[in-house]
Amino acid sequence: MNGLEQENYGFSFKLDSFQVEAIEHINSGNSVVVCAPTGAGKTVIAEYAIMRALDLGKRLFYTTPLKALSNQKFHDFSSLYGEEKVGLLTGDISINREAQIVIMTTEVFRNMLYGTTLGKIEENLKNVSYVVLDEVHYMNDEQRGTVWEESIIYCPNNIQLVALSATIANARELTDWINKVHGRTELVNSDFRPVPLRFFYYAESQEHRILPLFTPEGRLNKSIKPEKRSKRFAKRPSKSEKLHVKLIKTLNDKDMLPAIYFMFSRKRCNKNIEDCMGLNLLNKFEERRLNHIIDEYIIENPYLAKSRHLEYLYHGVAAHHAGLLPGWKGLIEKLFQQGLIKVVFATETLAAGINMPARTTIISSISKRTDDGHRVLTPSEYLQMSGRAGRRGMDEVGYVITVGDAYHPPEEIAELAASAANPLESRFTPGYSMVMNLLQRFTVEEARELILKSFGYHTSVERLKPLHSEIENLYKTIEGIKNFDCPYDLKEEDVREFNKLKNLHIQHRKTAKALKKQGAAEAREYEVKTREFEGKLRGSKCYVCKTYKKHIKGLEILPRFEKKYRRITDAIEYEKDIYWRQFLNLMKIAELTGHLQENYPTKKGLMTAAARTENEVFFIELIVRGFLNGLNYAELAAVMCAIATEETRNSFYQRFRPNKPVRKALHEANDLMRKLNRLQQEYSVAIPINLNPDYSALIEKWALGMDWDELLEGSDIDEGDVVRIFKRTVDLLRQLTVISGVDKELSRTAGMAIDCINRDPVAEIL
Repeated sequence: MNGLEQENYGFSFKLDSFQVEAIEHINSGNSVVVCAPTGAGKTVIAEYAIMRALDLGKRLFYTTPLKALSNQKFHDFSSLYGEEKVGLLTGDISINREAQIVIMTTEVFRNMLYGTTLGKIEENLKNVSYVVLDEVHYMNDEQRGTVWEESIIYCPNNIQLVALSATIANARELTDWINKVHGRTELVNSDFRPVPLRFFYYAESQEHRILPLFTPEGRLNKSIKPEKRSKRFAKRPSKSEKLHVKLIKTLNDKDMLPAIYFMFSRKRCNKNIEDCMGLNLLNKFEERRLNHIIDEYIIENPYLAKSRHLEYLYHGVAAHHAGLLPGWKGLIEKLFQQGLIKVVFATETLAAGINMPARTTIISSISKRTDDGHRVLTPSEYLQMSGRAGRRGMDEVGYVITVGDAYHPPEEIAELAASAANPLESRFTPGYSMVMNLLQRFTVEEARELILKSFGYHTSVERLKPLHSEIENLYKTIEGIKNFDCPYDLKEEDVREFNKLKNLHIQHRKTAKALKKQGAAEAREYEVKTREFEGKLRGSKCYVCKTYKKHIKGLEILPRFEKKYRRITDAIEYEKDIYWRQFLNLMKIAELTGHLQENYPTKKGLMTAAARTENEVFFIELIVRGFLNGLNYAELAAVMCAIATEETRNSFYQRFRPNKPVRKALHEANDLMRKLNRLQQEYSVAIPINLNPDYSALIEKWALGMDWDELLEGSDIDEGDVVRIFKRTVDLLRQLTVISGVDKELSRTAGMAIDCINRDPVAEIL
């Protein structure tokens, strides 16, 4: 028995039962999926795997969905296990990559498994025994969920996976899938929270009262009444205190701070900290510590000294959202973790992974604006935010306060707070790079087998179970009608013939009566024919059969059942093969554009395999057609920025304009985009092509050395957005330096552009 297998498995504290269960599965050589609430202590399981790897002289890869989270884990693990044992890979940063413990984004791990720009697979995974997939519920992410599925499918079976997830509804389904495509995998599913949550309600009409949302029996508190809608155009008294300020004062009085106040608007986050300028939430000792940390941080990051948000920190409040500089968010996180920021107004991005637990979380509304209009939060979104409440070892309970409004009755809030998490949905989407990478290593049939291993395919089979059940019932109904238990053993055509004769008899009888009334000459003729039909009817067994009506009714509705059966069969076939059809359509476009020949990547195709962008064929075509040649480093950055920019803005103040070579290159790229889009439409492929020059002039000026303040002067662009897009541009430029086949001069120019862009505040903060 080694040192890790003693009581508490090498930890200085007693482990929770779900942690022990997961550790025992790891010791048994199995992969494990651990689903538990935020703050339950899932990281302990990853830390055990790390200690075991170190103890056995093996390596462990620790993957996260976000660069910021990877950076945080790098710092944490370097402190715990020693800097020489920990490395970091985030695409643009490589530190100690041969270390025993390497932190990386999940995307970098997926790229390693493809063995393209990061070296051979065997070398990449040499001596790796464990891979931790932190925040594996990111498989739900619309844009990047595919990365997790690919990582699990392609990861060698001899490596144990430790998948850590927030609570999801279909944890068993996820585990069964990993068990099927990777190897023996066990599920540890826990609803244990070391710090239990209590839910409260706060609204304008309640003044300073924070009401429990539920009774002890778990029902909605009857004291909570729906909010009344205010009269239209009614003015609020100018001196009246804002709701969020009142709430913070109340929380401060009740010793319920620090708090994260979740908003769904950056502007509201910024406005709310302005409203809190009159608050003083820190004592003298905390003020001194806060001043000291801020001063030291700004010495290391002098560009933050001019931040307009700086003055609010001294009142104990801050904002945290994607529009802020990464370095500034790093300072907020540091101060909050030290208990020196009492309230952070944050967008929901803070709920994803960053270590910022609070005593209280406040959810400003249960609905948010999206591209498709307003919608109510999903249970998983609500759970993720509320899960930030309660600090282990510091709080006995965590408080979750939902702010009520006139648009959502209290019953709706209570229902959401009591709801279980949503199921994990597959976002598996084949792309050009995936096609090239698979066909570089496998036959078409082998590639199909891999596609059919996706969680998307697995869940589609599960999702189609109701349809399979329905089609089975339809089949039984159809067979029952066709094989009707006729007492006279008549065939289907005999019964149909009798029914046809019966209808003719009725029709002639009615006609004969009508003609007779009119005294028409032909009435006699119809009467004779009617008697003739009646004679034939009496000669049939159906005439006396008691089950005839049931038999013929079944035959009459049979076509309807058969039509429904065909429709459902077609739907099942369509859903079952949707991913493979997408793959084949991508193959066809790759052939037509010269990236694939005889089911193997051409020279262009190998470049496409190594590319990482939204639409790899478009990116590589720009390179090989020479559209980027002859541009200087700043101009190249401007064109790459247009390809890297996904979002579009309705109103965009821009005082700079790209220069002529950039406009020419963008014009050529636009023509290429239109041609490729037409081809994609022809083959039902919907992979977007980004070509948005909104930020191109900005990055060109920045690369040429313009000062940051001058760059953004008079602009309404959030600094964080600019930094994020500049970083994406750097990622794209870096590919020009590593993809084999890129013109050497172009590669050198890309390297120069990276050097000129990567300066504070754009440079990576570690």
